[in-house]
Amino acid sequence: MNKRFAIFSVLLISSILFAACSSPQPEVEVPAVVVEEAPTEEMDAPVDTEIVIEEEPAPATSDYPAWYSAALTDVNTGQVFSIQENIGKVYLVETMAVWCPVCLDQQNEVKRFHDLLGERDDVESLVINIDPNEDTALLTGYTQQNGFDWLYVVASNEMIDEISLLYGSQFLNPPSAPMLIIDRNGDPHPLGFGVKSAEELLEAITPFL
Repeated sequence: MNKRFAIFSVLLISSILFAACSSPQPEVEVPAVVVEEAPTEEMDAPVDTEIVIEEEPAPATSDYPAWYSAALTDVNTGQVFSIQENIGKVYLVETMAVWCPVCLDQQNEVKRFHDLLGERDDVESLVINIDPNEDTALLTGYTQQNGFDWLYVVASNEMIDEISLLYGSQFLNPPSAPMLIIDRNGDPHPLGFGVKSAEELLEAITPFL
């Protein structure tokens, strides 16, 4: 009797446990994860990768000497030009007078300088007659007689005064063979006085080319 009761008890307990385990469990709600997409307009917008390099502004017109803007007439060709409209070129500038033998010696060296330099569009020689008693006709005869075919001009009184003020009174003394270089930015670089050889002129101008 006890044995049957024990067996019955085991069966009863097993039935209860089986029923408990097989009963449906309550569902646990898992919150949904929402992924928000960025607006398509922003995603599709092109990225600006252009690098902008700001150029250094050119010097204002007022920064140049007044004579740079003067209308100069080349006696050899009749061409009218100005230094200011040709900023970017290198100029070898000499003041002179037809009566000056030292000037003739210097210009013969300039002629040799051009032979050494060769043909260049970015370099000009400019000879300025600063004697108020000499005119275009006299200067033209001088250049033709000596075979000087670069730029020759007759300075106005205003230009003569400004050259003296800017570079010194000795630039109005032709026998001292005054010369200067105007670089690509329009800045002047006076050379030493006295006749300069073609080789010395080439050496002086080379750093500005």
